[in-house]
Amino acid sequence: MDWTRPIDAYCERLGPGLWAEPVNALTNLAFLLAALWSWSRLRDRSRGTGIGLGTGQLLAAVLFVIGLGSGLFHTLANSWSSLADTLPILAFILIYIFAATRDFLERPVWLAALIAVAFLPFAALTAPLFAKLPLYGVSAPYLPVPLLIAIYAGLLRHWKPQTSRGLFIGAGLLMLSLTFRSADELVCRQTAGIGTHFIWHLLNAVMLAWMIETWARHQALHVLAGKARGR
Repeated sequence: MDWTRPIDAYCERLGPGLWAEPVNALTNLAFLLAALWSWSRLRDRSRGTGIGLGTGQLLAAVLFVIGLGSGLFHTLANSWSSLADTLPILAFILIYIFAATRDFLERPVWLAALIAVAFLPFAALTAPLFAKLPLYGVSAPYLPVPLLIAIYAGLLRHWKPQTSRGLFIGAGLLMLSLTFRSADELVCRQTAGIGTHFIWHLLNAVMLAWMIETWARHQALHVLAGKARGR
């Protein structure tokens, strides 16, 4: 495989140049800012409550790497930078599924790890079905994610309503951002060759930070409640 093979996948890119996607490239700063904001929030919450938020900090670190990887892809636009773009996103998804299963559903670590790994065949089975959808078909590999978030939100609706509400908001934000990702080529001419992929970056950065915030709020609420009951 030629790891340096150029990839032209977005409306804004018209050639192989390093700055052929300036808007798409620069909006990756949103991921970096979202990661720093999340890290700061987690640090302050941990100091204020005394609970450990290491998983959230790991997610914030991966969010920062997502920004770096996406920045590489939207500047270098080749095969290896495409992996640098997608692998951190996959890592975030798997870590979050593990954390959500362990902490939201209160399942043992071994089962949380198994369910996280099971996301891979789940995505492989559902993505081809999503590929048949109008508009969203081009974003089919991502569509299993909002579906899974909504499933978790539904399971928690009566049990942990605040966490459920946070997850439903996250699923909605992700679907909105995927709408702009999917429309990129369709509205290329109408947007003077800029497209809408950059809006996916901005909204997705907000969504990922919100998902970390949802996890942290759950931990603060339920861990502290557990400590209070144990007194």
